[in-house]
Amino acid sequence: MPPFQTHTVVNQVAPLEDYSLYDTDPALNQAVLREGAADAVAELREHGAWLGRGHVLAAAEQANRCSPRWHGYDRNGHRVDQIEFHAAWHALLAGIVSRGLHSHAWLRPAPGAQVARAAAYLMQGQIEAGTLCPTTMTYAAVPLLQAEPAGVIDFGRQWLPALASRDYDSADAPLAAKRGALIGMGLTEKQGGSDLRAIATRAEPVGQGGRGAAYLLTGHKWFLSVPHADAHLVLANTDAGPGCFFVPRWTPDGPRNAVRIRRLKDKLGNRSNASGEVEFEQAWGMLMGEPGRGLPLLLQMAATTRLDCVLGSAALLRQAVVQAAHHAQHRQAFGRALASQPLMRQVLADLALESEAAMAWALRLARAVDERHQPAARALVRVGTPAAKLWVCKRAIAAIAECMEVWGGNGYVEESPLPRLYREAPVNSIWEGSGSIMALDVLRALQRDPDCLQALHDELDPARGAWPAYDQAWQAWRELAARQAGSEADPAQARRLAAGLARLWQAALLIRHAPAAVADAFVASRLADAGGIAGELPTGADLDAILARAWPGIC
Repeated sequence: MPPFQTHTVVNQVAPLEDYSLYDTDPALNQAVLREGAADAVAELREHGAWLGRGHVLAAAEQANRCSPRWHGYDRNGHRVDQIEFHAAWHALLAGIVSRGLHSHAWLRPAPGAQVARAAAYLMQGQIEAGTLCPTTMTYAAVPLLQAEPAGVIDFGRQWLPALASRDYDSADAPLAAKRGALIGMGLTEKQGGSDLRAIATRAEPVGQGGRGAAYLLTGHKWFLSVPHADAHLVLANTDAGPGCFFVPRWTPDGPRNAVRIRRLKDKLGNRSNASGEVEFEQAWGMLMGEPGRGLPLLLQMAATTRLDCVLGSAALLRQAVVQAAHHAQHRQAFGRALASQPLMRQVLADLALESEAAMAWALRLARAVDERHQPAARALVRVGTPAAKLWVCKRAIAAIAECMEVWGGNGYVEESPLPRLYREAPVNSIWEGSGSIMALDVLRALQRDPDCLQALHDELDPARGAWPAYDQAWQAWRELAARQAGSEADPAQARRLAAGLARLWQAALLIRHAPAAVADAFVASRLADAGGIAGELPTGADLDAILARAWPGIC
């Protein structure tokens, strides 16, 4: 008797694997060269090829299916507060550390170093986002430690060689016993959220106190990033005001520090990464910076992590577009490939525009970080980073949902890559300052830093002259910015101000550097007509040119 068979499997798209994230992204290739990182191309190409291999993709999936577990005590009853990760997590972090994404651009500065790191980080985030948290926390802590004067704060500077190491070491051990180290951060408390002046954690000096001196911290953190890290930068109150404290996992003289994990957060996404609630039971910490100046110091750290939020969202968006394009290229509907259906092509092209604009802006800001010794570059980072975090991180959420819809029901099940991308997206908008905080930060930058408006003029004005819609939008935004920077300032208009800047800056980059088909469609759909949903590109947009740039072979 023949076997019972109801159907054969056809028209199901094979998983995308064994491809190069770098070589399949011509817009990224061009941005790397344009923004000054030509010397890193070979390394970026190798990194992109490694990330696209099947075993790396499988490790990313496994790390997210097997979330970390907290162990408060060992079997003999000793307090250990250790976090157990799947082996895939460690393999992914080892790849990140071996490429220096956690510290290299600060510790080995060179022209284009920040751009090269941003491009590598953007590719890394396409494959697995949870491991980006310890990467960016460590990366943001390094310049703060570098800035501390040798001899005054020897203990903190002793950590720099471990942070420079390309060897990933997951051992829970004192610094002297480790080949490398990672840093976390603790700001938020139950009662405060973004209002960091509402913190209740106290730090009392062991002796005279002051910069580089030892303190004992008592209090809690509602969110502690990377609770398993080798040290954390923690905000705590002193008699002089909030201070920034370097709190190691092990105290300098050996005992485990009194930082007690109470539980791990059960998060919407970011499942591979641990985030904890902790209490400090007179935990040992060393004051960094001047007494009472902890907020400016940690906000400096946040500025670095905010750009990584932009890169992280651009990464998720790029991967979602790639997955949507690959699926549409190989899935048949109504007698032909989805990618050849007129309305689907409109949607895919619109998503490709959103992705390229996000990437181009993120790498432009990375070049400004490379050039941070110039006042104009510092001003661009100051005003551009919060604007980009507001815009790119929010836009990515809706765009990724649209990419999921391209897959139909297959995109909604956990076996597909889209649910993980979608769950990851909101954290970049929330973490390190929500959208309204970012909008107000843009407003403050324009009000307090006179270099910002001039730097923006020099950045955006060269795009004038070819697209009337851009010229009109640029003039209208300058008038709005002048009012907001003066006596007519209205905080309720801060989102409008920041969002307008976002659209203009992305448009300017595409006008100046992308093919005319890309710039024309972006200006027409984002400035001339703000649109509402993906796929509202104007009649006559060159979809073939846009799609060919987004994914090879889709046309």
